[in-house]
Amino acid sequence: MKNRTFFWFILPSLVAMVLFIALPIGSVFIQSLYIEHGAVLKEVKSCGPFGCKDEVQIDVAATSQLKEEKPLGKFNGFGTYTNRNHLAVTELKSAWNDSANWSIYFSKVYNLPFYRALAFTLTYTFIVTPLVLLLGFFIALGVNSLPKKLKGPTIFVSLLPMIVTPLIGSLILFWMIDSKGILGASLQWLLDDPNLSLKASPALTWIMLIIYGVWHSAPFAFIVFYAGLQTVPSETIEAAMIDGASRWERTRYVVLPHLVPLIVFISLIQLMDNFRVFEPIVGFSAQASATSLSWIIYNDLAGGEGTFFGSAGATSVLTILGVAVLLIPVLIRTWNDFNRKAV
Repeated sequence: MKNRTFFWFILPSLVAMVLFIALPIGSVFIQSLYIEHGAVLKEVKSCGPFGCKDEVQIDVAATSQLKEEKPLGKFNGFGTYTNRNHLAVTELKSAWNDSANWSIYFSKVYNLPFYRALAFTLTYTFIVTPLVLLLGFFIALGVNSLPKKLKGPTIFVSLLPMIVTPLIGSLILFWMIDSKGILGASLQWLLDDPNLSLKASPALTWIMLIIYGVWHSAPFAFIVFYAGLQTVPSETIEAAMIDGASRWERTRYVVLPHLVPLIVFISLIQLMDNFRVFEPIVGFSAQASATSLSWIIYNDLAGGEGTFFGSAGATSVLTILGVAVLLIPVLIRTWNDFNRKAV
């Protein structure tokens, strides 16, 4: 293909990427360098029946004019990235100097909002992603070995968690683990502990969020793996059977190598999705025990104390960088495999 033809071929995709990816990210980065204007105060004299006194009031007109003149806010540079609500550079240095051992240091770091959210986000990502891959693969193997009459209904039932809206699914599970729900009441009865509450324990809350993440995402991995199993060469499987290979050996040495591109694909999707975990936290009302980077963005934009666009922008940029760091090893492996095949 000639260079000119190739350019016109990819031009629509490039334009779409610039308009819907590059420009929004650039806009968010620029907004992260600014903070909201403070209210303009003025001193006025208030007089009453018992005399006059000076009071400080907000100058609404001057504040509105300032926001109109500088709609982005007050320039703060990278100060938002380094403040206590984000990377907390000063607090990290202070904790390092004041801590006697690593456990004390990590406990102080964990109490910082950004790092507490990052801890749950990474834990959720690195537990849910491999479990989704394993569960989806084994479900695909099981469904693939079923008789044809049973495959259709089984596939439909297996896809139900993915059909349910994430927020609705988390709300349903949230009601089920309530003390009056079927799961919560059953656990209280089994453990003979009427005071047991899955919602009150941070550890149990994390476990429930992870279980929900696996339940909701496994159908995606299952349907991709199931489609991949239909492309495994039957001749290779038959040759392995003739050579005496067991089912496990056929799966390990024939099926898995054939599905490696799909494993990489699902890993990429799951790493990006799980690092942006948000709906389960809202559905479970779990922000007291577990917060994520996406939840911090939501709280800055829709919190009760005001709208903080600069803070939300800084967290968004850090989230994008975190996703990029997670994807680098997978992309490097994909690139190396591509180069080996090319050679």
